[in-house]
Amino acid sequence: MKVLVLGGGGREHAIAWKLSQSPHCEALYVAPGNAGTNAIAENVALSPEDFPAVKQLVLDKGIDLVVVGPEAPLVAGIVDFFKGDDALKKVAIIGPDQNAAQLEGSKKFAKEFMAKYNIPTAAYQSFSASEVAEAQAFLEGLKAPYVLKADGLAAGKGVLIIDDIEEAKQQVAEMLGGKFGDASRTLVIEEFLDGIEFSVFALTDGKSYHILPVAKDYKRIGEGDTGPNTGGMGAVSPVSFVDEALMKKVEEQIVAPTIKGLAGEEYDYTGFVFFGLIKVGEEPKVIEYNVRMGDPETEVVMPRLASDLLQHLRAAADGNLASEKMEQSTDFCTTVMVVSEGYPGSYPKGKEITGLENVNDALVFHAGTKQENGKVLTNGGRVIAMSGRGETKEAALSKSYAAAKTICYEGIQYRKDIGFDL
Repeated sequence: MKVLVLGGGGREHAIAWKLSQSPHCEALYVAPGNAGTNAIAENVALSPEDFPAVKQLVLDKGIDLVVVGPEAPLVAGIVDFFKGDDALKKVAIIGPDQNAAQLEGSKKFAKEFMAKYNIPTAAYQSFSASEVAEAQAFLEGLKAPYVLKADGLAAGKGVLIIDDIEEAKQQVAEMLGGKFGDASRTLVIEEFLDGIEFSVFALTDGKSYHILPVAKDYKRIGEGDTGPNTGGMGAVSPVSFVDEALMKKVEEQIVAPTIKGLAGEEYDYTGFVFFGLIKVGEEPKVIEYNVRMGDPETEVVMPRLASDLLQHLRAAADGNLASEKMEQSTDFCTTVMVVSEGYPGSYPKGKEITGLENVNDALVFHAGTKQENGKVLTNGGRVIAMSGRGETKEAALSKSYAAAKTICYEGIQYRKDIGFDL
């Protein structure tokens, strides 16, 4: 099979890395890709949101299967574009249609979906740009801390958790006033859930599903989960507190009803469902849905997937996922994300990365890099995910941190406490 992965981050590098191991993978392309994917696939310089350019590439290269990595093209309707184009109808594409992609594209939509299908989540209310006073009044009836969520996509930065009521009211005004552009013209305010978070992923063909390795990511920039939210500073899989009893509840109360609900709404959903969950006492609740794999969780999930990802994706596209057997490694995998100085605020690009050739006991998944004149340069806030594998969490972490210490670029930063709380 000839395969195209859309995207250019660490998630896409990890997916491409796993796909490249399949005996069924005849040719592999990544668009736009990065300096890491360039070593295992052919990078193509185009935007995943430029649908006509994607179509031309698919036709030119004779692509059989397209894997959509990031959320933006899914929310923009790339699956509908493929299904509605006679020249592309025979090309398999992994991702939900535009209607189902609202599970990630709209917090309000996701909350209403959960309410309809009785899926456990935090109590909430949504407000439009003209309802600032009403939203501020709603805060008065809640206990601190206050959870404010931009309805639309905000690059992982549209969720604010605030302890002070006056600051929360100010942020309500700013968000509904366009702090995150159109993404926060509608605002979801919900009760704060006190617990510990974890990530569950399922691959579905719209009818059946398989659950992938469970992971926990670390979103805050600073040690001890301090500072602003980021796209993710590291991840661990498996997760010590997610036992068989908890996973039984997750599957029965959340995963199965979600897949059944998607089928009941008659959405075209072939692809990954990300369940951002929180354990409150002994009960799981949904914080958010994503309609693709998480990042940096993919950088620990893919190394623990012991079976053929490409075969699974092909079966899902054909509606035959139930016949597949998905296998997981018992090893631990951890990843530590090295980032640019200033991230998640403004940060420089174009810093030369050295020492990559000396990393030999970890998987190096490039997130924000580019190749220029034979050099690998930083090209994003999150630069590289260092994924270590071992029989224990500690063994895996030692490899991740050794790899992080091996490379160098100006302003390199990373958290030193990933996985220490498990």
